Amino acid sequence: MKNPDRNNPLKAILSIENLSVFYGKIKALNDVSFTVYPGEIVSLLGSNGAGKTTTLNAVSGVVRPKSGSILFKQKSLAGISASNIVKKGIVHVPEGRRIFPELTVSENLIIAGYLLSWKEKKLFQDRLAYAFSVFPRLKERRSQLGGTLSGGEQQMLAIARAIITGGDLLLLDEPSMGIAPKLVEEIFSTIVQINQTGKTILLVEQNAMMALNISDFSYVIETGSVAFSGDKEELLGNDRITKAYLGT
Repeated sequence: MKNPDRNNPLKAILSIENLSVFYGKIKALNDVSFTVYPGEIVSLLGSNGAGKTTTLNAVSGVVRPKSGSILFKQKSLAGISASNIVKKGIVHVPEGRRIFPELTVSENLIIAGYLLSWKEKKLFQDRLAYAFSVFPRLKERRSQLGGTLSGGEQQMLAIARAIITGGDLLLLDEPSMGIAPKLVEEIFSTIVQINQTGKTILLVEQNAMMALNISDFSYVIETGSVAFSGDKEELLGNDRITKAYLGT
């Protein structure tokens, strides 16, 4: 069922308008525009090099756009540092997970609570308990060094860190990359569970079918531009999309 708010851009939690990003003279994004609404899971689909990761990096302040606008809760993110974007409520789980391998699971999670003051100790404990409830194997391995975890467990740790950091919009970049199929299903199930708590999720994912299955709305990026958009039924009804990304 489509979100009725999709007809009202003023209700969007994230609005991207004519976003262009360059790496030197190479144009990575070309006038990309899309919207994300509160409570949705929105996926960005496309082949490698299409510009999906660059889009997330622009939203989280890792790269600076050449032109265009990014509005979060109707306020511009232009000129705001990546650290302050986190404080505004956008939390990014990057491709490759980027955990601290020399620290334990618990230490990784403690660091994730850096925005919380000492007065918010209970909030930290509540978020930690929730993270351990959705990823019980992390609780079992809380004294284990992050670098000794499997790829799937490291991805769980990266998402758990985002849970503890908090925020209203979670950016997930390729959560299934390099992970055993059984753990991929577990992680995607957890993404849905996190979304059901009210967290809005912008997902970049190479596994198009898994992304479509959990997404409320999706955008297909080709060579730096949005080529198609729609819900699962609309995109699966497009022969070009199913042949290019789903192998059917």
